Amino acid sequence: MKKTLLTAALVMSASAVLAQSATESTGVNSALGVAPKTEDFILQTSASDVFEIESSKLALQKGDDATKAFAQQMITDHEKTTAELKALLTSGKVQGNPVTALTDDHKEEVDDLAKLEGAEFNEEYIDDQVEAHEDAVDLFKRYGEEGENADLKAWAAKTLPALEHHYKMAQDLDK
Repeated sequence: MKKTLLTAALVMSASAVLAQSATESTGVNSALGVAPKTEDFILQTSASDVFEIESSKLALQKGDDATKAFAQQMITDHEKTTAELKALLTSGKVQGNPVTALTDDHKEEVDDLAKLEGAEFNEEYIDDQVEAHEDAVDLFKRYGEEGENADLKAWAAKTLPALEHHYKMAQDLDK
């Protein structure tokens, strides 16, 4: 009987963890204004940084002058946030594992972007940047206000203004 109860408790705990991640990945937490769990925040932040950097490297090769200038700033700024997150993780103040390569979805987006040229490339790259920064602003705002790790919460709040600036820049390029 004890073994059955323990197994049931473990299954329920695992389901709860998966459900928390699912609510973040499906946008339910965002719609409700609920802060992501620390692990979800780390995964989404690091995945977003990798995407920003990789897609922006492509933009340096294929974009027009305005797109290239924006892309260079994205590379510089997102390499900085990647380093800051890594430093928090290595310090032991924050526990988690960052994403270090493009996710499958992001790889597909970058591959699709690589097939485009000229104005079509610029338009798709900027559309991707608007969407990515809208998501990042939402994620950092929610974690910065109600995140569970004090150090990571402070970093999210400190980083938010730069992401809001990126979002505004991307929107301005999208006009």
